[in-house]
Amino acid sequence: MKKVAFHNLGCKVNAYEMEYVQQEFEKRGYKIVPFAEKADIYVINTCTVTNIADRKSRQMLHRARKKNEEALVVAMGCYVQTDTEAVQDDPDIDLVVGNNHKKEIVDLVETALYERGKGGKTYVSDLSRRVDYEDLFLQQTKEHTRVSIKIQDGCDQFCAYCIIPYARGRARSRDPESVIREIAALAANGYREVVLTGIHLSSYGTDLGRDPVSYNEAAGKEENPGAALLSLIREVALRTGISRIRLGSLEPRIITDAFLQGLSGIDAFCDHFHLSLQSGSDTVLQRMNRHYDTAGYLEKVKLIRSYFPGAAIAADVIVGFPGETEEEFETTRRFLNEADLYAVHVFKYSRRKGTVADRMEGQLTERVKNERSAVLIAEGEVRTKRFMQNLIGQQAQMLCEETVRIGEKEYMTGFTKNYVRLALPLQNVNGQEMIRGTVKGFLTDEILEVSTEK
Repeated sequence: MKKVAFHNLGCKVNAYEMEYVQQEFEKRGYKIVPFAEKADIYVINTCTVTNIADRKSRQMLHRARKKNEEALVVAMGCYVQTDTEAVQDDPDIDLVVGNNHKKEIVDLVETALYERGKGGKTYVSDLSRRVDYEDLFLQQTKEHTRVSIKIQDGCDQFCAYCIIPYARGRARSRDPESVIREIAALAANGYREVVLTGIHLSSYGTDLGRDPVSYNEAAGKEENPGAALLSLIREVALRTGISRIRLGSLEPRIITDAFLQGLSGIDAFCDHFHLSLQSGSDTVLQRMNRHYDTAGYLEKVKLIRSYFPGAAIAADVIVGFPGETEEEFETTRRFLNEADLYAVHVFKYSRRKGTVADRMEGQLTERVKNERSAVLIAEGEVRTKRFMQNLIGQQAQMLCEETVRIGEKEYMTGFTKNYVRLALPLQNVNGQEMIRGTVKGFLTDEILEVSTEK
């Protein structure tokens, strides 16, 4: 029995795809071993979101070769897609598999094993043209209660800092019936919460049923943005038996009265919104080629809170984008305080060869980026703690996930619908999957204690 080891880099979509790949190898009878062990086959799912991600991808591929000179080393994913020639020329890599060929991975590996000594093999498609969605089907994951499901791939936005449209190709959506079948199967296997994810989730459905030739003009301009995604969420809630439905990152344009009103009528929907921001300065947003301004973004935040008063709203923010002045940074600071978001994930701008931003003047030093990042992180932590503080004394529902030791006691921990982590003393769980109780106070800076006592 051949041994195969895996290493995944990058986003939740990558993680989902790697879970699928591991599942397929297990079904064929391969023995899965940790990446640190000697294996016959190493599969590395690469990332290319930054130059650093490229470097980490190369390092892991070379590390695999050092573990076993005789192993078959497989490079898969986004770095492969954007820098195919460099990967092909690397003597440590035996098999090159781009995006949209992951469904074939076991067959490709077995062919490569059979043809060892005949030169490396490359399977990379041109994703700059319209291609079909590669439909994967996950039956089980290493998680116990929550599972991320990929329903969309690709992106047509072409933000100035982002290489992903070149790595993932044009936006394409998964057939709704396929999504429903997969989630229903996972629910039957005991999973209780699903997170719908994609490279550009807000594009879901804009290509379904369209003529591929005319789609380019229609993409992102539909009269009712989010209609297809809302329809899918309704069907998942009605037909799969899943208890909770959570969404990945959304674009501001999808936040409309119709979308939110529809979500508010779905009991399984979790009121945790990750609303893409990137900067609180309109001039920086323009240079980034983002398709909204801060006034419009703030209106979307207020609209969410009008339908979901307790919603946790999070955002990503990039500091140190080329040309970002001190005044622009201070504008971002003020905007974040005005929006009063639950959580802000702060990223320092990282140059990425092949993007528009890489060629821009005014590249900032790492020192400036570090200083600005530290400021936003510290202020974000204050807002997060204030949001959590406001939950004390309120009723909350926790989906049980894992047992942890905090101090001298063992607790069952999990998350509320709006993604705040709670903990209940383990002896009070009594086999329940869902816990409803009163939030008592902070156990740690990141965990609130819940009590089921009347």
